[in-house]
Amino acid sequence: MKKQTVRAGIVGAGFSARFHYEGLRRVYGTDVEVKGVYALDMDQARQYAAEREIQTFDSLDALLEEVDVVHVCVLVAGHEEVAVAALKRDKHAIVEKPLTGYLGDGSDSFHGDTFPKEDALLHGLASVERMLEAEQASKGRIFYAENWVYAPAIQREREVIEKTGAQILWMHGEEAHSGSHNPTYAYWKYSGGGVMIGKGCHPLTAALYLKRVEGRARNGKPIRPKTVSARTQALTRMDNFRDEGHIRRDYYDIDDWSMMHVIFEDNTLATVFASDIILGGIHNWLEVAANNHRTICNINPNTAMQVYNPKESNFDDIYTVEKIETKQGWTNIPPDEDWFTGYPQEIEAFYRTIAYDEPLESDSRLAADTISTIYSAYVSAERKGAEVSVRAF
Repeated sequence: MKKQTVRAGIVGAGFSARFHYEGLRRVYGTDVEVKGVYALDMDQARQYAAEREIQTFDSLDALLEEVDVVHVCVLVAGHEEVAVAALKRDKHAIVEKPLTGYLGDGSDSFHGDTFPKEDALLHGLASVERMLEAEQASKGRIFYAENWVYAPAIQREREVIEKTGAQILWMHGEEAHSGSHNPTYAYWKYSGGGVMIGKGCHPLTAALYLKRVEGRARNGKPIRPKTVSARTQALTRMDNFRDEGHIRRDYYDIDDWSMMHVIFEDNTLATVFASDIILGGIHNWLEVAANNHRTICNINPNTAMQVYNPKESNFDDIYTVEKIETKQGWTNIPPDEDWFTGYPQEIEAFYRTIAYDEPLESDSRLAADTISTIYSAYVSAERKGAEVSVRAF
Protein backbone atom coordinates (compact mmCIF):
# COMPACT_ATOMS: atom_id res chain seq x y z
CA MET A 1 0.00 0.00 0.00
CA LYS A 2 1.35 3.37 -1.01
CA LYS A 3 1.84 5.73 1.89
CA GLN A 4 -0.48 8.71 2.08
CA THR A 5 0.89 12.16 2.86
CA VAL A 6 -0.75 14.07 5.70
CA ARG A 7 -0.10 17.79 6.14
CA ALA A 8 0.21 18.77 9.79
CA GLY A 9 0.23 22.03 11.71
CA ILE A 10 0.99 22.69 15.36
CA VAL A 11 -0.87 25.28 17.43
CA GLY A 12 1.09 26.24 20.52
CA ALA A 13 4.83 26.12 21.11
CA GLY A 14 5.21 24.96 24.69
CA PHE A 15 5.78 21.65 26.46
CA SER A 16 3.13 19.54 24.73
CA ALA A 17 4.01 20.96 21.31
CA ARG A 18 7.51 19.62 21.80
CA PHE A 19 6.54 16.02 22.47
CA HIS A 20 3.90 16.13 19.72
CA TYR A 21 6.62 17.06 17.25
CA GLU A 22 8.81 14.23 18.53
CA GLY A 23 5.86 11.89 18.00
CA LEU A 24 5.44 13.14 14.44
CA ARG A 25 9.05 12.31 13.68
CA ARG A 26 8.33 8.68 14.59
CA VAL A 27 5.23 8.18 12.43
CA TYR A 28 5.96 5.39 9.94
CA GLY A 29 2.56 4.48 8.49
CA THR A 30 2.11 7.74 6.60
CA ASP A 31 4.33 10.47 5.25
CA VAL A 32 3.96 13.53 7.49
CA GLU A 33 4.58 17.01 6.13
CA VAL A 34 4.82 19.45 9.04
CA LYS A 35 3.77 22.74 7.47
CA GLY A 36 4.53 24.90 10.48
CA VAL A 37 3.47 26.34 13.82
CA TYR A 38 1.26 29.12 15.14
CA ALA A 39 1.19 30.42 18.70
CA LEU A 40 -0.09 33.56 20.41
CA ASP A 41 3.44 34.11 21.72
CA MET A 42 5.11 34.79 18.38
CA ASP A 43 8.61 34.93 19.85
CA GLN A 44 8.12 31.47 21.32
CA ALA A 45 6.67 30.24 18.01
CA ARG A 46 9.61 31.60 16.02
CA GLN A 47 12.11 29.94 18.35
CA TYR A 48 10.18 26.65 18.17
CA ALA A 49 10.08 26.84 14.38
CA ALA A 50 13.76 27.73 14.04
CA GLU A 51 14.81 24.75 16.15
CA ARG A 52 12.86 22.44 13.83
CA GLU A 53 13.36 24.29 10.55
CA ILE A 54 9.64 24.74 9.95
CA GLN A 55 7.53 27.77 9.07
CA THR A 56 5.97 30.22 11.53
CA PHE A 57 2.43 31.32 10.66
CA ASP A 58 1.13 34.70 11.79
CA SER A 59 -2.47 33.55 12.28
CA LEU A 60 -4.46 30.39 12.96
CA ASP A 61 -6.42 30.91 9.74
CA ALA A 62 -3.25 31.01 7.68
CA LEU A 63 -2.05 27.75 9.21
CA LEU A 64 -5.42 26.03 8.71
CA GLU A 65 -5.34 26.86 5.00
CA GLU A 66 -2.21 24.72 4.58
CA VAL A 67 -2.92 21.58 6.63
CA ASP A 68 -5.13 18.51 6.95
CA VAL A 69 -4.79 18.26 10.73
CA VAL A 70 -3.79 20.54 13.60
CA HIS A 71 -2.26 19.54 16.91
CA VAL A 72 -4.01 21.58 19.62
CA CYS A 73 -1.17 22.14 22.09
CA VAL A 74 -2.39 25.32 23.79
CA LEU A 75 -3.71 25.96 27.29
CA VAL A 76 -7.03 24.29 28.11
CA ALA A 77 -8.71 27.68 27.73
CA GLY A 78 -7.98 27.57 23.99
CA HIS A 79 -8.85 23.95 23.19
CA GLU A 80 -12.43 24.56 22.11
CA GLU A 81 -11.65 27.66 20.07
CA VAL A 82 -8.83 26.06 18.08
CA ALA A 83 -10.55 22.71 17.58
CA VAL A 84 -13.83 24.26 16.43
CA ALA A 85 -11.97 26.60 14.05
CA ALA A 86 -10.28 23.57 12.50
CA LEU A 87 -13.48 21.53 12.28
CA LYS A 88 -15.34 24.39 10.60
CA ARG A 89 -12.76 24.15 7.81
CA ASP A 90 -13.18 20.35 7.63
CA LYS A 91 -9.78 19.82 9.22
CA HIS A 92 -8.96 17.23 11.88
CA ALA A 93 -8.02 18.33 15.40
CA ILE A 94 -5.72 16.35 17.69
CA VAL A 95 -6.60 17.83 21.08
CA GLU A 96 -4.38 17.50 24.14
CA LYS A 97 -5.94 16.40 27.40
CA PRO A 98 -8.15 17.39 29.03
CA LEU A 99 -10.47 17.98 26.07
CA THR A 100 -11.87 21.23 27.47
CA GLY A 101 -12.76 22.78 30.80
CA TYR A 102 -14.39 25.51 32.84
CA LEU A 103 -11.96 28.38 33.32
CA GLY A 104 -14.03 30.58 35.63
CA ASP A 105 -16.27 33.58 35.08
CA GLY A 106 -13.51 35.94 33.96
CA SER A 107 -13.71 38.13 37.05
CA ASP A 108 -10.72 39.15 39.17
CA SER A 109 -12.48 37.71 42.21
CA PHE A 110 -12.84 34.19 40.77
CA HIS A 111 -11.34 31.59 43.08
CA GLY A 112 -11.29 27.86 42.44
CA ASP A 113 -11.88 26.98 46.07
CA THR A 114 -15.11 28.90 46.49
CA PHE A 115 -17.15 28.98 43.28
CA PRO A 116 -20.11 26.54 42.92
CA LYS A 117 -18.85 23.40 41.21
CA GLU A 118 -22.20 23.00 39.45
CA ASP A 119 -20.99 25.94 37.33
CA ALA A 120 -17.97 23.93 36.22
CA LEU A 121 -20.17 20.97 35.33
CA LEU A 122 -22.72 23.10 33.46
CA HIS A 123 -20.22 25.15 31.46
CA GLY A 124 -17.79 22.29 30.96
CA LEU A 125 -20.49 20.11 29.41
CA ALA A 126 -21.71 23.02 27.29
CA SER A 127 -18.20 23.33 25.87
CA VAL A 128 -18.12 19.59 25.18
CA GLU A 129 -21.46 19.82 23.36
CA ARG A 130 -20.24 22.68 21.16
CA MET A 131 -17.16 20.68 20.21
CA LEU A 132 -19.19 17.56 19.44
CA GLU A 133 -21.66 19.57 17.36
CA ALA A 134 -18.80 21.10 15.37
CA GLU A 135 -17.38 17.61 14.79
CA GLN A 136 -20.78 16.27 13.70
CA ALA A 137 -21.07 19.03 11.08
CA SER A 138 -17.51 18.58 9.82
CA LYS A 139 -15.60 16.21 7.58
CA GLY A 140 -12.88 16.44 10.21
CA ARG A 141 -12.67 14.52 13.48
CA ILE A 142 -11.55 15.14 17.04
CA PHE A 143 -8.69 12.90 18.14
CA TYR A 144 -8.29 12.86 21.92
CA ALA A 145 -4.57 12.81 22.73
CA GLU A 146 -4.74 10.64 25.83
CA ASN A 147 -1.46 8.76 25.73
CA TRP A 148 -2.52 6.32 28.47
CA VAL A 149 -4.98 4.75 26.02
CA TYR A 150 -2.08 3.91 23.71
CA ALA A 151 0.49 2.96 26.35
CA PRO A 152 1.73 -0.55 25.47
CA ALA A 153 0.58 -2.02 28.80
CA ILE A 154 -2.97 -0.68 28.34
CA GLN A 155 -3.16 -1.92 24.76
CA ARG A 156 -1.98 -5.39 25.81
CA GLU A 157 -4.70 -5.41 28.46
CA ARG A 158 -7.18 -4.48 25.72
CA GLU A 159 -6.13 -7.64 23.87
CA VAL A 160 -6.59 -9.77 27.00
CA ILE A 161 -10.08 -8.39 27.60
CA GLU A 162 -11.16 -8.82 23.99
CA LYS A 163 -9.83 -12.36 23.55
CA THR A 164 -10.95 -13.77 26.90
CA GLY A 165 -14.33 -12.05 27.21
CA ALA A 166 -13.28 -10.76 30.62
CA GLN A 167 -15.59 -8.93 32.98
CA ILE A 168 -13.74 -6.13 34.74
CA LEU A 169 -14.93 -5.96 38.33
CA TRP A 170 -12.70 -3.20 39.68
CA MET A 171 -9.89 -1.01 38.45
CA HIS A 172 -7.71 1.23 40.52
CA GLY A 173 -4.93 3.50 39.37
CA GLU A 174 -2.97 6.64 39.96
CA GLU A 175 -1.01 9.44 38.39
CA ALA A 176 1.17 11.36 40.80
CA HIS A 177 4.44 13.23 41.23
CA SER A 178 5.84 16.20 43.15
CA GLY A 179 4.24 18.98 41.12
CA SER A 180 3.79 20.36 37.62
CA HIS A 181 6.56 22.44 36.04
CA ASN A 182 4.02 24.79 34.41
CA PRO A 183 3.53 28.06 36.33
CA THR A 184 -0.03 28.54 35.02
CA TYR A 185 -1.04 25.15 36.44
CA ALA A 186 -1.37 26.80 39.86
CA TYR A 187 -4.54 28.62 38.79
CA TRP A 188 -7.96 27.13 38.06
CA LYS A 189 -8.61 29.89 35.49
CA TYR A 190 -5.85 28.51 33.24
CA SER A 191 -6.15 24.77 33.85
CA GLY A 192 -9.87 24.20 34.39
CA GLY A 193 -9.27 22.64 37.79
CA GLY A 194 -6.53 21.13 39.87
CA VAL A 195 -4.88 17.74 40.11
CA MET A 196 -8.15 15.85 39.69
CA ILE A 197 -8.45 17.06 36.10
CA GLY A 198 -4.77 17.73 35.36
CA LYS A 199 -3.51 14.29 36.39
CA GLY A 200 -6.62 12.32 37.24
CA CYS A 201 -7.78 12.53 33.62
CA HIS A 202 -5.06 10.02 32.63
CA PRO A 203 -5.88 6.92 34.73
CA LEU A 204 -9.58 7.80 34.60
CA THR A 205 -9.62 7.82 30.79
CA ALA A 206 -7.73 4.53 30.71
CA ALA A 207 -10.33 2.99 33.02
CA LEU A 208 -13.25 4.39 31.01
CA TYR A 209 -11.57 3.13 27.84
CA LEU A 210 -11.13 -0.43 29.09
CA LYS A 211 -14.79 -0.64 30.13
CA ARG A 212 -15.69 0.54 26.61
CA VAL A 213 -13.46 -2.23 25.23
CA GLU A 214 -15.16 -4.80 27.47
CA GLY A 215 -18.63 -3.72 26.44
CA ARG A 216 -17.80 -3.71 22.74
CA ALA A 217 -16.20 -7.15 22.94
CA ARG A 218 -19.05 -8.87 24.77
CA ASN A 219 -22.19 -6.90 23.91
CA GLY A 220 -21.32 -4.64 20.97
CA LYS A 221 -21.71 -1.39 22.92
CA PRO A 222 -19.54 0.43 25.49
CA ILE A 223 -20.10 0.19 29.23
CA ARG A 224 -20.31 3.78 30.40
CA PRO A 225 -19.87 5.59 33.73
CA LYS A 226 -23.05 5.99 35.82
CA THR A 227 -22.10 7.78 39.06
CA VAL A 228 -19.03 9.17 40.80
CA SER A 229 -18.04 9.97 44.38
CA ALA A 230 -14.95 12.08 45.04
CA ARG A 231 -12.84 13.94 47.56
CA THR A 232 -10.19 16.60 47.02
CA GLN A 233 -7.66 18.32 49.26
CA ALA A 234 -5.10 21.12 49.07
CA LEU A 235 -2.45 19.60 51.33
CA THR A 236 0.41 21.95 50.44
CA ARG A 237 -1.78 24.98 51.21
CA MET A 238 -2.55 23.83 54.75
CA ASP A 239 -1.22 26.11 57.48
CA ASN A 240 0.51 23.14 59.09
CA PHE A 241 2.22 21.86 55.91
CA ARG A 242 5.96 21.48 56.62
CA ASP A 243 7.83 22.52 53.50
CA GLU A 244 11.16 20.71 53.06
CA GLY A 245 11.67 22.08 49.53
CA HIS A 246 10.91 18.88 47.63
CA ILE A 247 7.24 19.37 46.73
CA ARG A 248 5.79 22.28 44.77
CA ARG A 249 3.52 24.37 46.98
CA ASP A 250 2.75 27.67 45.21
CA TYR A 251 -0.76 26.70 44.10
CA TYR A 252 -3.29 29.51 44.24
CA ASP A 253 -6.73 27.89 44.23
CA ILE A 254 -6.47 24.25 43.12
CA ASP A 255 -6.49 20.79 44.67
CA ASP A 256 -3.20 18.87 44.94
CA TRP A 257 -4.74 15.52 46.02
CA SER A 258 -7.87 13.77 44.74
CA MET A 259 -9.78 10.50 44.64
CA MET A 260 -12.59 9.52 42.27
CA HIS A 261 -14.73 6.40 42.73
CA VAL A 262 -16.70 5.58 39.58
CA ILE A 263 -19.62 3.15 39.32
CA PHE A 264 -20.37 1.96 35.78
CA GLU A 265 -23.70 1.01 34.20
CA ASP A 266 -23.06 -2.65 35.07
CA ASN A 267 -22.33 -1.71 38.73
CA THR A 268 -18.61 -2.48 38.47
CA LEU A 269 -16.05 -0.03 39.83
CA ALA A 270 -13.00 2.11 39.20
CA THR A 271 -11.07 4.09 41.82
CA VAL A 272 -8.64 6.75 40.62
CA PHE A 273 -6.09 8.72 42.64
CA ALA A 274 -4.15 11.78 41.53
CA SER A 275 -1.77 13.99 43.48
CA ASP A 276 1.11 16.43 43.44
CA ILE A 277 2.64 15.25 46.71
CA ILE A 278 4.55 12.12 45.65
CA LEU A 279 8.36 12.02 45.65
CA GLY A 280 10.55 9.71 43.60
CA GLY A 281 9.42 10.55 40.08
CA ILE A 282 6.20 9.96 38.23
CA HIS A 283 3.95 7.20 39.61
CA ASN A 284 1.63 6.05 36.81
CA TRP A 285 -0.16 2.70 37.05
CA LEU A 286 -3.51 0.98 36.57
CA GLU A 287 -4.54 -2.36 38.06
CA VAL A 288 -7.36 -4.40 36.56
CA ALA A 289 -9.20 -6.98 38.68
CA ALA A 290 -11.33 -9.08 36.33
CA ASN A 291 -13.36 -12.26 36.74
CA ASN A 292 -10.73 -14.30 34.88
CA HIS A 293 -7.42 -12.45 35.31
CA ARG A 294 -5.58 -9.66 37.12
CA THR A 295 -3.29 -7.17 35.38
CA ILE A 296 -1.01 -4.47 36.77
CA CYS A 297 -0.10 -1.93 34.10
CA ASN A 298 3.10 -0.17 35.22
CA ILE A 299 3.48 2.79 32.91
CA ASN A 300 6.04 4.76 34.87
CA PRO A 301 8.13 3.63 36.69
CA ASN A 302 8.83 0.19 35.32
CA THR A 303 11.75 -2.18 35.70
CA ALA A 304 12.85 -2.58 32.08
CA MET A 305 16.09 -0.82 33.03
CA GLN A 306 17.46 -0.24 36.55
CA VAL A 307 20.62 1.79 37.10
CA TYR A 308 22.67 2.35 40.24
CA ASN A 309 24.67 5.59 40.31
CA PRO A 310 26.90 6.17 43.36
CA LYS A 311 27.60 9.84 42.62
CA GLU A 312 25.10 12.53 41.59
CA SER A 313 27.56 14.40 39.36
CA ASN A 314 28.19 11.31 37.23
CA PHE A 315 24.79 11.82 35.61
CA ASP A 316 24.88 15.63 35.26
CA ASP A 317 24.27 15.44 31.51
CA ILE A 318 22.11 12.28 31.50
CA TYR A 319 18.32 12.40 31.53
CA THR A 320 16.98 9.60 33.72
CA VAL A 321 13.23 9.87 34.28
CA GLU A 322 10.72 12.71 34.54
CA LYS A 323 10.24 14.42 37.92
CA ILE A 324 12.93 12.46 39.78
CA GLU A 325 14.50 14.49 42.58
CA THR A 326 17.93 12.84 42.56
CA LYS A 327 20.01 10.77 40.15
CA GLN A 328 22.02 9.18 42.94
CA GLY A 329 21.31 5.61 44.02
CA TRP A 330 19.00 3.21 42.22
CA THR A 331 16.80 4.64 39.45
CA ASN A 332 14.31 2.96 37.13
CA ILE A 333 15.34 4.48 33.81
CA PRO A 334 13.01 3.57 30.96
CA PRO A 335 14.99 2.83 27.80
CA ASP A 336 12.37 4.88 25.90
CA GLU A 337 10.13 6.86 28.24
CA ASP A 338 7.89 8.17 25.47
CA TRP A 339 7.28 4.64 24.17
CA PHE A 340 6.27 3.26 27.57
CA THR A 341 3.83 6.16 28.06
CA GLY A 342 2.23 5.82 24.62
CA TYR A 343 3.18 9.11 22.99
CA PRO A 344 4.48 7.83 19.62
CA GLN A 345 1.80 5.14 19.49
CA GLU A 346 -1.06 7.64 19.82
CA ILE A 347 0.29 9.89 17.06
CA GLU A 348 0.89 6.90 14.77
CA ALA A 349 -2.66 5.66 15.39
CA PHE A 350 -4.19 9.07 14.70
CA TYR A 351 -2.36 9.46 11.41
CA ARG A 352 -3.36 5.98 10.29
CA THR A 353 -6.98 6.89 10.99
CA ILE A 354 -6.63 10.14 9.04
CA ALA A 355 -4.92 8.49 6.07
CA TYR A 356 -6.55 5.06 5.93
CA ASP A 357 -9.70 5.42 8.07
CA GLU A 358 -8.50 2.84 10.59
CA PRO A 359 -10.63 2.53 13.77
CA LEU A 360 -10.03 5.24 16.38
CA GLU A 361 -9.63 4.16 20.01
CA SER A 362 -9.39 7.58 21.70
CA ASP A 363 -12.22 9.62 20.25
CA SER A 364 -14.36 12.61 21.18
CA ARG A 365 -16.93 10.49 23.07
CA LEU A 366 -14.29 9.02 25.35
CA ALA A 367 -12.95 12.53 25.93
CA ALA A 368 -16.47 13.82 26.65
CA ASP A 369 -17.14 11.07 29.22
CA THR A 370 -13.86 11.97 30.94
CA ILE A 371 -14.82 15.63 31.28
CA SER A 372 -18.33 14.75 32.43
CA THR A 373 -17.00 12.35 35.07
CA ILE A 374 -14.36 14.78 36.38
CA TYR A 375 -16.65 17.78 36.75
CA SER A 376 -19.33 15.59 38.32
CA ALA A 377 -16.56 14.47 40.69
CA TYR A 378 -15.81 18.09 41.61
CA VAL A 379 -19.51 18.49 42.46
CA SER A 380 -19.27 15.36 44.63
CA ALA A 381 -16.16 16.65 46.40
CA GLU A 382 -17.94 19.93 47.14
CA ARG A 383 -20.70 17.80 48.71
CA LYS A 384 -18.13 15.94 50.82
CA GLY A 385 -18.19 12.76 48.77
CA ALA A 386 -21.89 12.42 47.97
CA GLU A 387 -22.64 10.27 44.92
CA VAL A 388 -23.35 12.30 41.76
CA SER A 389 -24.81 11.06 38.48
CA VAL A 390 -22.56 11.20 35.41
CA ARG A 391 -23.94 12.12 32.02
CA ALA A 392 -22.41 9.76 29.46
CA PHE A 393 -22.01 10.68 25.80
